[in-house]
Amino acid sequence: MHPEKRKKLKVKRKANKIVGDTSRVITRLHLPDKRYRISKIIQRIMSLSETAAENLIAQIMIDFSGRHQDIGHIFERHLNEVKDYLPRDAMLSADQRALIGAYFTKEYSIESAALFNPSIVPHPDQSHLKKGSLRFIMSLRATGEGHVSSIVFRSGILDRYNTFIFDPISDFVETPDLQLDAFYKRNPFQLKLNEMGAGNEITAHILNQLPEDFTYNELIEKIGILRAKPQFSETNQKRTFKEMRWLADSNYEVSFHPDHHISERVIFPVSENESRGIEDARFVQFFNDNGEVVYYATYTAYNGITILPQLIETKDFIKFNILTLNGKAVQNKGMALFPRKIGGRYAMLSRQDGENNHIMFSDNIHFWQESQIIQEPEYPWEFMQIGNCGSPLETNEGWIVLTHGVGPMRQYCISAILLDLENPTKIIARLNEPLLAPHEKEREGYVPNVVYSCGAIIHNNELVIPYAMSDINSGIATVVVNELLNHMRAVG
Repeated sequence: MHPEKRKKLKVKRKANKIVGDTSRVITRLHLPDKRYRISKIIQRIMSLSETAAENLIAQIMIDFSGRHQDIGHIFERHLNEVKDYLPRDAMLSADQRALIGAYFTKEYSIESAALFNPSIVPHPDQSHLKKGSLRFIMSLRATGEGHVSSIVFRSGILDRYNTFIFDPISDFVETPDLQLDAFYKRNPFQLKLNEMGAGNEITAHILNQLPEDFTYNELIEKIGILRAKPQFSETNQKRTFKEMRWLADSNYEVSFHPDHHISERVIFPVSENESRGIEDARFVQFFNDNGEVVYYATYTAYNGITILPQLIETKDFIKFNILTLNGKAVQNKGMALFPRKIGGRYAMLSRQDGENNHIMFSDNIHFWQESQIIQEPEYPWEFMQIGNCGSPLETNEGWIVLTHGVGPMRQYCISAILLDLENPTKIIARLNEPLLAPHEKEREGYVPNVVYSCGAIIHNNELVIPYAMSDINSGIATVVVNELLNHMRAVG
């Protein structure tokens, strides 16, 4: 970290381009806007002759079974979603059951619009690798029709020369099995309701009837009892019930098949608060005090009106716990967790005010109450706002933090700061210039003039940065760590 003028910092852009594939499709439930039409559609299907039904489902299976690993299971699941609209005592044949499921199913191309805002972490399995190689997992924000975002994954190996060798991408995409949280804790549930501005005498009435650890079904049962025999304004009750269910639905677990490729896994919005997308997951490999490794990711849930900061937890990228983040300090986008505790506390970067870089600490990873500003816009290319580009990376000299800055014409650049190892509220050095700015071939896209990352990795003394180009696809850049540090200006 020397202040004298040096040669321009050498950043290498790799040839790899990570682009969306329109053939990667999942299935979704497909219901008409007016629900009374469901019964009419079912009646039309049931009016088909046995031969017509048999021929129709046979053609559907020819057309679609090769695009999904178990299309029959999907049809059965979607049939169950409309079972309340079936004629009473209806005796359905196997073909009719499959046909009804098919009519209420649609395909969704998860990457048709964009594949961007990547983060990268070491794979849990580092066995059987050549010396100097690292197996990685890359997360990306996939966007399809209607700009609904989800999380997809790629995997591969970084060799000793930091050449990317991506694993083949599967033809199939799998949405996971969903399980709402088995238990909720009453006091944190009430605190989060209060934070949302939803806590009132109705929530207190319901929660007081529940044990400290209660199930989703117990909550729904108590809501049902109060709905049947109202004790408060029915308008207030209806609004409160919706908010309580909204919160309960925001905490869940998803599980994938362990024998499927990681590129087949997609975390697609399942709860109402995510209905318009899961945005910008920042994954980090976290080391607990006992040396145990767990992977966390912060992301932004969006329902078209409001955002809700969420936390993903996984040990194997097969089972994922999705949880709400709580506290007055987690009310905005762009949170990035440090990869270990500092001074016995969790630490996280954030951008509460949409303008400055903040840091916050907590004894509990789920609750964050206070934050402080550690960096304000200083240079013209960041006058509009700054924020982080993923979790800090530990070096002997300090924590490297990639930052993003927004300047004139809403151009996004990536730069870097260095935080003190033991007191990360203190910036000890920073770049005077962008590390990456969008060049001519990166400027065009869904959101022009943007380079952005959700997390980098250090391997073989190089900082490896997967980054998005104008919110449409992604590339990879590298810079030698020592050269980066030497180009930083000491602060303070």
